[in-house]
Amino acid sequence: MPVSSSPPPCYTQSEAELIQSLKSDAERGLSPEAVAQRYEQYGWNELKFRAGKPAWLRFLLQFHQPLLYILIIAGSIKAALGSWTNAWVIWGVTFINAVIGYIQEAKAEGAIASLAKAVTTEAMVLREGNTLRIPSRDLVPGDIVLLTSGDKVPADLRLLKVRNLQVDESALTGEAVPVEKKLGLLPLDTPLGDRRNMAYAGSFVTFGQGTGIVVAIANQTEMGQISQSMEKQVNLTTPLTRKFTKFSHSLLYVILTLATLTFAIGWGRGGNLAEMFEAAVALAVSAIPEGLPAVVTITLAIGVNRMARRHAIIRKLPAVEALGSATVVCSDKTGTLTENQMTVQAIYAGDVHFKVSGSGYSPKGEVYLAATGDDGDASFETLPPVLAECLTAGLLCNDSQLKQTGDDWSVVGDPTEGALITAAAKAGLSQVGLDAQRPRLDSIPFESEYQYMATLHDGTGRTIYVKGSVESLLRRCETMLLDDGQAIALDPAAIEAVVETMATKGLRVLAFAKKEVSSHQHSVDHEDLTTGLEFLGLQGMIDPPRPEAIAAVHACQTAGINVKMITGDHIATAKAIAQRMGIRTGETVIAFEGQDLEKMDPQSLAEAAETGSVFARVAPAQKLALVEALQKKGDIVAMTGDGVNDAPALKQADIGIAMGKGGTEVARESADMLLTDDNFASIEAAVEEGRTVYRNLRKAIAFLLPVNGGESMTILISVLLARDLPILSLQVLWLNMINSITMTVPLAFEAKPAGIMQSPPRNPNEPLITPKLLRRIGIISIFNWILIFGIFEWIKTSTGDLALARTMAIQALVAARIIYLLSISQLGRSLLRYISGQTKTIIQAPLLLVGIAVAVALQVAFSQWGLMNQLFQTAPLTWQQGLICVLPMLPMIPTAIAANYLDT
Repeated sequence: MPVSSSPPPCYTQSEAELIQSLKSDAERGLSPEAVAQRYEQYGWNELKFRAGKPAWLRFLLQFHQPLLYILIIAGSIKAALGSWTNAWVIWGVTFINAVIGYIQEAKAEGAIASLAKAVTTEAMVLREGNTLRIPSRDLVPGDIVLLTSGDKVPADLRLLKVRNLQVDESALTGEAVPVEKKLGLLPLDTPLGDRRNMAYAGSFVTFGQGTGIVVAIANQTEMGQISQSMEKQVNLTTPLTRKFTKFSHSLLYVILTLATLTFAIGWGRGGNLAEMFEAAVALAVSAIPEGLPAVVTITLAIGVNRMARRHAIIRKLPAVEALGSATVVCSDKTGTLTENQMTVQAIYAGDVHFKVSGSGYSPKGEVYLAATGDDGDASFETLPPVLAECLTAGLLCNDSQLKQTGDDWSVVGDPTEGALITAAAKAGLSQVGLDAQRPRLDSIPFESEYQYMATLHDGTGRTIYVKGSVESLLRRCETMLLDDGQAIALDPAAIEAVVETMATKGLRVLAFAKKEVSSHQHSVDHEDLTTGLEFLGLQGMIDPPRPEAIAAVHACQTAGINVKMITGDHIATAKAIAQRMGIRTGETVIAFEGQDLEKMDPQSLAEAAETGSVFARVAPAQKLALVEALQKKGDIVAMTGDGVNDAPALKQADIGIAMGKGGTEVARESADMLLTDDNFASIEAAVEEGRTVYRNLRKAIAFLLPVNGGESMTILISVLLARDLPILSLQVLWLNMINSITMTVPLAFEAKPAGIMQSPPRNPNEPLITPKLLRRIGIISIFNWILIFGIFEWIKTSTGDLALARTMAIQALVAARIIYLLSISQLGRSLLRYISGQTKTIIQAPLLLVGIAVAVALQVAFSQWGLMNQLFQTAPLTWQQGLICVLPMLPMIPTAIAANYLDT
């Protein structure tokens, strides 16, 4: 929006009004005094953003979690009772959890800083009649800025003069083709991408020259508004973190209730105060799954490494699971679904249709007859004369060049002209060779008033080649060159019918013509082109979809994920690309334009977001609104993009996906995940890995929580029955941290099961602990309680040794856990299928076996090492006692099978 206090937007005002309101001079610019005064009033032309939280505060905030509060309080109670060893161990566990959380969030968000960097450049300005080059941060409202081809626009400008000015605004609006700028007034409701009398900060001049007056700087520019919207919005948590938060709060109330009940009942029965505090602390510690945060982090980190091998770099750990649960992928078109390289795909010349193979600016490909589909000889000698002339016109009437860097090709200049050079090269025509054979003598640059470009060339004769819009050339052509080299009278209606057919395919169509002139003519002007042109043909081009992206879209749809295209490009092009890629609702491509969305109320917008498959001419704020609307309907939204205009939506989405190679720095910094190969198809792999991670996380929860349940039940019932505690608080921490993590981490390495991409996404509202999972946890918890309580009471009664009884109860529990671990792993299920004859092979799971071996070794040390005996109040076992501890593995087998059955 303009800095001026005048209410109307600057694109709706006349040049004279705007210059007057900004107290500037179009011919001389601002005076030094005016510049100094405006520095004071408006500040520097650089984006301002809030500083992030300091590291110490971010670390302290890790303790702001309900379950950690309980551990801190429990440690304090133990310290108050003089049990400093217990207190320091409990506090140590709390500290480790906080460190894990801090590391996970350590990378500060740099999106706004990247936006500031994106607009840092130099500018050519007019001040007091002198042309100066100054840093863009020194610009003030009212400065007169001179633009030329190759410049980055340094601030939001209202254009005062243009000469063939074209600006690449793709990073801001998503428009694939440079926008031709014009003067004049525009209506108030003109969308951002159609404001032809404006040049916006961060865009690039690709052709021509222009002069503009600065109307907005810093955070007042359109790019600055994006920066502000990123600052204001809430950083949504992912599905996993939302479910963990809900689970933690529910568990908090349960733990507090049970701990209070345990203390009150025991004390009310005349129990020792210190012993009742120990019982309450042990219950609280036993109910908290201390190992779960570490296991979750490790599981997600393993998923990150797997995704990296498949070209998907994760910046934030929870994004791994979030992508696996995505129900909608909102994708930017330009550079994400498409090549971001204009490509000629169809040619009409001499009343014959041709097709062009290949994509992008690489000259690999061929021109062949569309009717037969047979590839023809692409050498110049065998080309039909009229096709050769049509391609020659596009090659010579051209101010751009192709550049090769290794195996990559790019265009220096206009993408449309790059496409014409590439098409000619595929037919064997060399730009350098033709320029030498037919040197250019003069030219008329493209002007919006005439809608064409013309060049005069020498050679065997002098020829004017013309390229431009179909409308501008048809009215100047009298004849049409046929395939046999003969000229016939032009039939404009027939040509327009061909153009209409190409347009329905989303092709941008250019017309080509020529005129033979006298060998004495050295220049060309518009009068030479009023009439008498010979029509050569049409070339239809498009920013084509990536072939691998088409397959990826289909794979996502098979997995139950809706794919929606959100772009700043024109609706016809967007619909054509969507149709080719299969992005549609049913069999229909339902499309909406940004102007339609702007007029909708929230309910209508939500319905459009749900039913639409294409959203074209969409401004950044509308992209953000669409993502929010989908999220309000309960969808888990993944947003892909590569431009500055995608940044707010990338941050708002449950997971933002940016292009690592071709994307802007702003998009990369805003995203949760980067695609290193800029390949939409890598999203399929990421979804697959994300689903696998979530599946493995559920296994981890199913393995961890039953031991917490068994411990809690044991302690609570012991207090209710006024019995000695079968397990102490430090022993609980050993089981919940050391043993649990050692045995659970191998589950994170399990490979994806077959058919994981054939099932629909999980219900986003599905609780972390589903009823089926709860039944499983309940069955195993009851088994663990019976095991711990039974072994403890038996050994205590028979020996009178509390330390020995507790040690054997713990070792028996770990032995049974090994069987339970196998039952939920792919290895265990593979063994069952092998035993039942359903398969002849057993899957390999060396890491799971290593985890079990390490857990056994640690448990041996737990009972047999004197230091561990002192720290954890355990007792060494004889081999006969050890054998007794192994026996509970047998009843765990049918128990685990029953639990698996109830969880299917």
